[in-house]
Amino acid sequence: MTPHVLTLNAGSSSIKFALVDAGGDRLVMRMVGRIEGLGGHPKLHVDDPEGTRRADRELSPSEGHDHEAALATILQYLRREVPDAGVAAIGHRVVHGGLEFDRAVLIDDRVLAAIEALSPWAPLHQPHNVAGIRAARAAFPDAPQAACFDTAFHRGHAFENDTYAVPRALYDEGVRRYGFHGLSYEYVSRRLREIAPDAAAGRVIVAHLGNGASMCALRDGKSVASTMGFSTLDGLPMGTRPGQLDPGVLLFLMTAKGLDAKALTDLLYKQSGLLGLSGVSNDMRELEASRSPRAKEAIGYFVHRIRYEIGGLAATLGGLDALVFCAGIGERSAPIRAAVVEGMGWLGLGCDEARNLVHATLISRDGAGVRVFVIPTNEELMIAEQTAAVGLGRGGADGR
Repeated sequence: MTPHVLTLNAGSSSIKFALVDAGGDRLVMRMVGRIEGLGGHPKLHVDDPEGTRRADRELSPSEGHDHEAALATILQYLRREVPDAGVAAIGHRVVHGGLEFDRAVLIDDRVLAAIEALSPWAPLHQPHNVAGIRAARAAFPDAPQAACFDTAFHRGHAFENDTYAVPRALYDEGVRRYGFHGLSYEYVSRRLREIAPDAAAGRVIVAHLGNGASMCALRDGKSVASTMGFSTLDGLPMGTRPGQLDPGVLLFLMTAKGLDAKALTDLLYKQSGLLGLSGVSNDMRELEASRSPRAKEAIGYFVHRIRYEIGGLAATLGGLDALVFCAGIGERSAPIRAAVVEGMGWLGLGCDEARNLVHATLISRDGAGVRVFVIPTNEELMIAEQTAAVGLGRGGADGR
């Protein structure tokens, strides 16, 4: 049996997974997949590393009624399709690491309890991350399992990029800016160093644009600022989350509208963002295809906020050498990328229309003052690498 790392990313109604070969000198992705619709109408989707669909089928309710059942279905599929793969270690994406976790760690009972205690800090994600960990520990009681944190990459920020202007005691207790999507940013920063090492050594803004969206300022590959803060609600508007919001709005909703914490949580995590603005969808593809004026307004606001944050992050960096788009919208929506850089020549930004339309790696014009890249992210490979390092005592990744 060839040793493999299994990565798991558990959401509220889905589990994403990847199988990574750890038997050679470098880690090599063998397949990626997901089960979505947990508890409702579950479906299994699996692709090979080149994006060719290997499986696409509806599951019975018993195969995906919860995380434990979904994991069992995933394992059954892997044993049938990849019989030579032995699961040597399991890596879990965990959204919030709080004050304690600034790097990947092996999971034991104490670590799991600490991760679970952070659930109020990331209520949309953390409880499901915990459920995935519990299911995997039950299925693989003897395999090392690692928690890989989305906040860890940002933990070196300077105080002024890390704090809120609230009583210092709250900062000391952990009420501070953490930043998220760190697994994505770490992978993209490494790929940029391979593609354009001179740009990677300079001042870079990475725009992770998907259903969850944020931006990160990098200096020589290190995070110095992020648009997300204490929670995954801050910064850019997202599929169903509002992004930056005046706290006075929340006080108004509580006092004038009578919303309690549960109602506010539902409003902010599930009813806002592109969905709330448009009344059409949280999916950018559907918004771009829609004739609704509100859909166009939602897209306009999304682009406006990205441009706004680019200006702020560039000021933090003291200039800009490269802009990188990644994640679902960033990698696939040429219109969004074009709209973001349009009229930003004052910062050195622009794109070549032909390159942009074919999603080229470099979409800026030759000789541009600031290079603009499109780099597909690979959080699963980053999880596998961190898991192999802490669980198997090795490192090195190759996802191409």
